[in-house]
Amino acid sequence: MVEVRRWLPGFVALSVIWGASFALIKVAVDAGVPPVWVALWRCLLGAVTLWVVLLLRGERAPRDRALWGHSAVVAVLLNTVPFTLFSFGETRVSSVLAGVMNATTPLFTLLFAVLTVPEERHPGARRLAGLGLGFLGVLTVLGVWRGLGAGATAGALACLAAAGCYGAGFAYLRRFLSGRPESVTTLSALQIGCAAAELALIAPVTAGAPHWPGHAASAALLVLGALGTGLAYLLNLGLVRSAGTAVASAVTYVTPLWSTVLGAAFLHEPVGWNALAGGALVIAAVALTRPRRARTVEPAEDPKGRQPVG
Repeated sequence: MVEVRRWLPGFVALSVIWGASFALIKVAVDAGVPPVWVALWRCLLGAVTLWVVLLLRGERAPRDRALWGHSAVVAVLLNTVPFTLFSFGETRVSSVLAGVMNATTPLFTLLFAVLTVPEERHPGARRLAGLGLGFLGVLTVLGVWRGLGAGATAGALACLAAAGCYGAGFAYLRRFLSGRPESVTTLSALQIGCAAAELALIAPVTAGAPHWPGHAASAALLVLGALGTGLAYLLNLGLVRSAGTAVASAVTYVTPLWSTVLGAAFLHEPVGWNALAGGALVIAAVALTRPRRARTVEPAEDPKGRQPVG
């Protein structure tokens, strides 16, 4: 019980922060902030937060060109493209649906790992069944039997594509960066910093100059960036250190519950039975796709805070 009390506050806080991100995105895009600018402000504020923490810890930015190159690729797959896609998707669908689509990320991660990581080439019947069940859950969430409007279809597919980018990004991260000696704080700061630079080149060209969206949307972007894209990374690291990777990865199960509750309670978004049933199928599928035995080294034993592999 004492051990649970030690990591439970961080677990709950992280799940709420990541679950609330979809409602915060919805507030921003409904105020007229272009999707690519939502992604840019999110990464810029997150990068500032992480680099400040990095400097306070006395860590320096590495000069390894290969590391910067891999970080730039990871930024495209885990931040630049999916953050923009989720923001675009939420101009057409609810934050509730976006949150459930995000829950498919572990399924895409397994799919890309099977294709790219040698030790994952044979996932087994149970995990393959989980993939099938997960995508059945997606079809249930979408309510394909009744059809979707053109706008809603585009929004849902954008959110699903964003989750697919996450899956590809995590597979790339595992293959090229998981064994690096740098701390997670350093790797996160490099990644989010690269994403901010990439989006800073794209946003003005594709969406014009930024504009003041109002107090509510500005506050939403501030929280989304500094807290949801900055401090959340550090909360996740602390959770891994205090409770292990198995507990930390279980945040995936709770995040869609928070996104649904917050979207319904504060944005008054409808929650149909198919969203609840499909979300339950996706969560069950994620449980099936998890390996039975995680072979990882607890980061609490690693003074550099390296991200575990597995």
